[in-house]
Amino acid sequence: MSDTNFSLRMSRLALGMQTSGLHALALNPGQSLTYLTGLQFHLSERPVLALFVPHMPPVLVVPELEAAKARHLPFAAQVFTYGEDPATWQAVFQQACLAADLHSGRRVGYEPRAMRMLEYELLVAAAPGCTFQAAASVVADLRVRKDASEIEYMRKAVQIAQEALEATLPAIKIGASEREIASELTLQVLRRGSDPTLPFAPIVAAGPNSANPHATPTERRLQEGDLLVIDWGAAYNGYFSDLTRTFAVGKVDPEMERIAAIVLEANAAGRRAAGPAVLASSIDHAARQVIEHSGYGKYFTHRTGHGLGMESHEEPYIRADNQLPLAPGMTFTVEPGIYLPDRNGVRIEDNVLITDSGAESLSDLPRQLRVVG
Repeated sequence: MSDTNFSLRMSRLALGMQTSGLHALALNPGQSLTYLTGLQFHLSERPVLALFVPHMPPVLVVPELEAAKARHLPFAAQVFTYGEDPATWQAVFQQACLAADLHSGRRVGYEPRAMRMLEYELLVAAAPGCTFQAAASVVADLRVRKDASEIEYMRKAVQIAQEALEATLPAIKIGASEREIASELTLQVLRRGSDPTLPFAPIVAAGPNSANPHATPTERRLQEGDLLVIDWGAAYNGYFSDLTRTFAVGKVDPEMERIAAIVLEANAAGRRAAGPAVLASSIDHAARQVIEHSGYGKYFTHRTGHGLGMESHEEPYIRADNQLPLAPGMTFTVEPGIYLPDRNGVRIEDNVLITDSGAESLSDLPRQLRVVG
């Protein structure tokens, strides 16, 4: 991260904290910490914490073996380290809280989906008298609108994923197992330049398994007449893609062709509805209406999409109750589906960017039902 990017993000963070009435923001290792500092730590048995206070250098608590990561930052930081004895942790957390001026009456925010009890309990004990509150929106509001470099990373992640699927198609044959196909796809994604940490393990689900939106690949082998749902993604410089395409294994039942055509139309309707100032709920409505009018509404069992970036699921969420107006730089999925229990399922998922004048699909892999096998 450059000093310019850091300064800009710190300024925006300070404004958000002021609006929320926060003195400090506490973050665990994760995407938000990486977004604000460029630092990457794995969650482990050793606690790591960052404290952000407006107009002060970030305060970091890290184990000694991780201290090198903070030595050459392009911005000032106060770093407190500890050794292998857990008995020393509390004292180091107290030093960090003192440096962050966390005295009685201060309000400290945290991300409820990310903060774990290990760091939270040490922090609370080290800052008696402070008030701790969930502050998910403070960082989410920063991350939800991507800048030009972030968008380019996402374009690359989409390109890698699309090329990988095309390279996997020759392995998709009657008799191949879901796990075999998922393994080949993972290999192809990595060969084409994805970061080693993928957004999620590929979903490869055929026949009755394809009616489960979040199926796990099994040893089930592809059979004539199956629909095959493949949901996969790639990562580039820490930014993700998340795509889904559905295939026909040989000749399929006419109803399966029909639901594939309906989902294709719903996907197109959702993408057409997107644009600046459009409510997130309007995209869900546009896609869902197509499926409901076709008579399959009860088989579309999830929201139309979710935000995408450094996480595979983040703001904005494209669901019926979300009245958030979309804005340029927001990126999300459009992924309607129809799932017929114990039979087959269809999902078509694209990655969409809101622009100044409309919306752009970052993904362009063929969406029509293609025959494999």
